[in-house]
Amino acid sequence: MRLGALYTYWVPLGFVLAVTVIREAAEEIRCYMRDKEVNSQIYSKLTGRGTVKVKSSNIQVGDLIIVEKNQRVPADMIFLRTSEKNGSCFLRTDQLDGETDWKLRLPVTCTQRLPTASDLLQIRSYVYAEEPNIDIHNFVGTFTREDSDPSVNESLSIENTLWASTVIASGTVVGVVLYTGRELRSVMNTSNPRSKIGLFDLEVNCLTKILFGALVVVSLVMVALQHFAGRWYLQIIRFLLLFSNIIPISLRVNLDMGKIVYSWVIRRDSKIPGTVVRSSTIPEQLGRISYLLTDKTGTLTQNEMVFKRLHLGTVAYGLDSMDEVQSHIFSIYTQQSQEPPAVKGLALATKVRKTMSSRVHEAVKAIALCHNVTPVYESNGVTDQAEAERHYEDSCRVYQASSPDEVALVQWTESVGLTLVGRDQSSMQLRTPGGHILNFTILQIFPFTYESKRMGIIVRDESTGEITFYMKGADVVMAGIVQYNDWLEEECGNMAREGLRVLVVAKKSLTEEQYQDFEARYVQAKLSVHDRSLKVATVIESLEMEMELLCLTGVEDQLQADVRPTLETLRNAGIKVWMLTGDKLETATCTAKNAHLVTRTQDIHIFRLVTNRGEAHLELNAFRRKHDCALVISGDSLEVCLKYYEYEFMELACQCPAVVCCRCAPTQKAQIVRLLQERTGKLTCAVGDGGNDVSMIQEADCGVGVEGKEGKQASLAADFSITQFKHLGRLLMVHGRNSYKRSAALSQFVIHRSLCISTMQAVFSSVFYFASVPLYQGFLIIGYSTIYTMFPVFSLVLDKDVKSEVAMLYPELYKDLLKGRPLSYKTFLIWVLISIYQGSIIMYGALLLFESEFVHIVAISFTSLILTELLMVALTIQTWHWLMIVAELLSLSCYIASLVFLHEFIDVYFIATLSFLWKVTVITLVSCLPLYVLKYLRRRFSPPSYSKLTS
Repeated sequence: MRLGALYTYWVPLGFVLAVTVIREAAEEIRCYMRDKEVNSQIYSKLTGRGTVKVKSSNIQVGDLIIVEKNQRVPADMIFLRTSEKNGSCFLRTDQLDGETDWKLRLPVTCTQRLPTASDLLQIRSYVYAEEPNIDIHNFVGTFTREDSDPSVNESLSIENTLWASTVIASGTVVGVVLYTGRELRSVMNTSNPRSKIGLFDLEVNCLTKILFGALVVVSLVMVALQHFAGRWYLQIIRFLLLFSNIIPISLRVNLDMGKIVYSWVIRRDSKIPGTVVRSSTIPEQLGRISYLLTDKTGTLTQNEMVFKRLHLGTVAYGLDSMDEVQSHIFSIYTQQSQEPPAVKGLALATKVRKTMSSRVHEAVKAIALCHNVTPVYESNGVTDQAEAERHYEDSCRVYQASSPDEVALVQWTESVGLTLVGRDQSSMQLRTPGGHILNFTILQIFPFTYESKRMGIIVRDESTGEITFYMKGADVVMAGIVQYNDWLEEECGNMAREGLRVLVVAKKSLTEEQYQDFEARYVQAKLSVHDRSLKVATVIESLEMEMELLCLTGVEDQLQADVRPTLETLRNAGIKVWMLTGDKLETATCTAKNAHLVTRTQDIHIFRLVTNRGEAHLELNAFRRKHDCALVISGDSLEVCLKYYEYEFMELACQCPAVVCCRCAPTQKAQIVRLLQERTGKLTCAVGDGGNDVSMIQEADCGVGVEGKEGKQASLAADFSITQFKHLGRLLMVHGRNSYKRSAALSQFVIHRSLCISTMQAVFSSVFYFASVPLYQGFLIIGYSTIYTMFPVFSLVLDKDVKSEVAMLYPELYKDLLKGRPLSYKTFLIWVLISIYQGSIIMYGALLLFESEFVHIVAISFTSLILTELLMVALTIQTWHWLMIVAELLSLSCYIASLVFLHEFIDVYFIATLSFLWKVTVITLVSCLPLYVLKYLRRRFSPPSYSKLTS
């Protein structure tokens, strides 16, 4: 005797597989189209026939590629030529290493000297380069030109390279392609993407395994109760098929279609426009994030420095009082121009007690002179380049410097009236508010280094012949250089607490003799062979004594919109935020304070630089003694700690309210994510905008890419792509929470639906002497889990417990989800008990109340079962949506309409009688009413947290 038609088994399975395959295929195709779009960017290539357009995917090693200003470098190249007059170019590398500073790059000397770019094709030369490796900060190679006599050999270093994923910040450059594809430095720094499976899916799989175990046990029990009579092994197989409904095949389809709905809802949310779901397999992950790892540059900050504060000791000027600074500068220069020229220098010198105006003027002049910024003039369509340069045309001027801080300072001096209009290797020109040009000769320049943390410049004022040494630097080093004062330390601390990047500016006037003496010693030191750098530093330090403190400047990296409230929301939701950045320690610490990643009441422990096991041990012990303290650590120290004390370090770091890792390599970011996952077992989310964040985004349980100004690498590699960091709050608090709660309700309901009918089958078999006879045949089985109950059950994906505004206002609601309560063994067990209770009541009720024919049992029990399911959906729903009502009514209509065709299973005439109606009503009420009473009592005496907010 056969157990039902074959199609009742393979149709549901085929449908499940088809839906899953189609969804995965759609995502793969979308991914392929996105990659194709990025690989089709057009570049200019130099050939014998002139310049031709070429797609970035068709660029090969040895090609000569032209890259314009603000264009992304398509491959790793050697820098051959630039259109800049000074023979160098600036490069923005924040997408590669996370650093905000621009890098100076130099072309190969012999190719830069060629008259035109097309001459590159006439020379015979080759490049010898090291094999591809992961190091983005170093390069070794040589450039050889063979057709000159003798042949020219030039060594190549990192200064001659243009790595892919960087952006040209000045001029047009020509480079020869060295590495492409998988050999690119940026690609070698990203790990291979892994296929992500959500924690929720793993939990559902676990429950499915338990159900499979239950299926085997029930089948064995049934055979055992027959005392293993006859061919019992065949009976086991029959029972396995009979009870196969215990395992809900439709669960996978419902969840997959649910994920598609969640993705569609996220994309359609007008509050977070431009959000893209690139991986629709893991929206539930967003509802259970414990650790958020974020990049700094471009994600939390805009990478645009803004001048915020000028502090002169007795008085401070903020953004609202800059007009006072402007009037002081204006008054100084109008006074000067009215005085007779001979007395001008003398009159100012004899005023021993400096007026406020001259103090402000000295400070502004120092800031306008002490820097490494070059003004560059570009044609703007109206004025050509040469004319703009001749007349110092304001609208055509662009400032270039390696550090955005410096540009911010010079832009500020321009806004208050003292404008940097010209600069070359040996001179600088400033323009006063009255339009006069002040000429200064640059005598010496001492560039900024990470060791010295300061930069200095010696200039001679051409009009007076005065020589002045200006210097600016970090407060820690400048405190020992300037004359004693009682306000420097305190004010630096105040400004740093506000998240400002503080620079101390000082000056020292030199006589001609003092300078000549210094220059002689300086030249001598630079010529020495042994300990050159030490001797040079000693000579410079002889000048750096008793300098006059002029002012403090405070600049701030502009935060992205609403970063502070977003981080506040995440913190209240129980999510710990770690900031991983490739940038400098000082900048990272300032941003952490400014963004309120570290609250005002929290201390910051800056982990000292450690290089060996002993130092790491001491520093970890020092850190262990601190409580409720944010940690700031550099990538090098982190590497040492993880090498020797991985467990101890991670244990301490996980207890911190916030962690900042600076100077992090891309692979290091991914390593931190991996360690957090292994050590805590909690879900991680990584947010970034640059190519250097791709590894971390792919490693995290949930990767979120922010579409940056520079590129889409991060957003293309991510599972979710947002346009601004502030959208993350809503993505997690509203969509993540809803997706997880809805999927939990949906999965448990589908399991309940399957267990109900299996319980009825078990009761039916038990009553009829453990016979392996199916209760429902053919279409009833398929129809039960499809057209009769599918729409109402699936409509649970539209349910929500609180409005989105409430979820945003009370992020503490999110904290409840971190414990995984919506779907746990406890809730699973409750639903199993409900299923057994309802299945038993319906079956025993039908057996008790039926009169004559077996067909009547089928009619009564099946109708009661359908009604019970529809009522249970109504019981589970928390917020009604019009589609839910439509789904309930549609399912009921489908069932009633289909009775006409089901006459082989159900007696149509019996259904029309009153006897049938009262029996079905009684059975349905007994199966559902107690649950409605229990729900009411629970809401009354032990309400869940969200119900207090909705009432």
